[in-house]
Amino acid sequence: MQARGLRLALRRGPTLDALRTIAAETGARSVFWNRRHDPVGAAREAAVEQALRADGIETFPHVSALLFNPDRIRTQQGGPYKVFTQFWRACQASDEPPSPCAAPSSLRGPESWPHSEKIEALGLEPRVDWAAGIRGAWRFGEAAARDRLVCFRDEALERYATGRDAPAEELTSRLSPHLHFGELSVRQAWHTIQEAALHRPGNNIDVSAQRFLTELGWREFAHHLLIHFPNTPTQPLRPEFARFPWRRDPDRLCAWQRGQTGYSIVDAGMRELWATGWMHNRVRMIAASFLVKDLLLPWQEGARWFWDALVDADLANNTFGWQWSAGCGADAAPYFRIFNPVTQGERFDPQGRYVRRWVPELAALPDAHIHRPWEAPRDALARASITLGHDYPAPIIDHREARQEALLAFQRIRAMASAPQKLV
Repeated sequence: MQARGLRLALRRGPTLDALRTIAAETGARSVFWNRRHDPVGAAREAAVEQALRADGIETFPHVSALLFNPDRIRTQQGGPYKVFTQFWRACQASDEPPSPCAAPSSLRGPESWPHSEKIEALGLEPRVDWAAGIRGAWRFGEAAARDRLVCFRDEALERYATGRDAPAEELTSRLSPHLHFGELSVRQAWHTIQEAALHRPGNNIDVSAQRFLTELGWREFAHHLLIHFPNTPTQPLRPEFARFPWRRDPDRLCAWQRGQTGYSIVDAGMRELWATGWMHNRVRMIAASFLVKDLLLPWQEGARWFWDALVDADLANNTFGWQWSAGCGADAAPYFRIFNPVTQGERFDPQGRYVRRWVPELAALPDAHIHRPWEAPRDALARASITLGHDYPAPIIDHREARQEALLAFQRIRAMASAPQKLV
């Protein structure tokens, strides 16, 4: 910023008051910003924009966090989409997302610079340094985001479609934190991967590139839903789920949060989350399914924990993912789709490399027992120096029994939703 002739002015206080003060100090007659799409941010922006225009200040909100202008993606009836395939078809039928503009070499600042608060005075850092693991696992900033995109394009993209579900492999893009915080534009990611497929033709690249671009489409869909259904961070999109018989079990919730459920793939994911602020996407789905469909704990509890722990915590994506897992959102997983944490682990981490990294107390178990240690013979447990219930917990719930109980609960909800309403 300084290299282009500008400075950053930090202010503390109500948004509108701060903007009015800076506009008066600098003589600014226009305000530009990137649009927010969360309910609180969008409401604040609307109020600020109305007030600034009443002051005679021009306002220019810009859609930069999304590929497509959300105001233009609607059904033929003018409403929102609730099915991804229909939504994505409408997006693809609209104009191509514009290419990012090159950064200007210089910009003209005000004649007199306003004062700025010292960033240290804002007290943004926590008193307890809980983020050491996050700093060790991530590089932050625009340069790091660009490097990450290039690394994904050159080293992982070709195997993305076939390997993206393997948590032990580095085949996902890991771009979501950079996209959320604006260190990387989603349009940069879109055009970089499109160009890679164009300039490096080949079946693997083409398939993987399209799969990745579709994943950006799912991100777009999550924001579409949040914009049109702003209550969904706390309320189910499908109203019948407000009556779902969720349990209240602080002990089991704590076991899930700490990676002490006795199911190794779930525990590995929850420990990776706590240590690095990140969890592989396949494991996110497994861990979420376990919370809401094995433990029957409210999806809002999981959403709150992810919101606090994820370095890429995004209200739209987090809300969509948890409602999908619970079966109460748009395009949600069918109620009968209950992930088996054992078979999921055996399928996507067959050698147990991911589990051995994040659940080291199980590292010496053979592959055949790494995802079901409670079935390991005594001699195998002894050789691995494991005493179940001491070194590693026994399963906190029987998956087969939990699955049947969850199915009954979901069937009752469906029956209640389809039953005719009595007139009173």
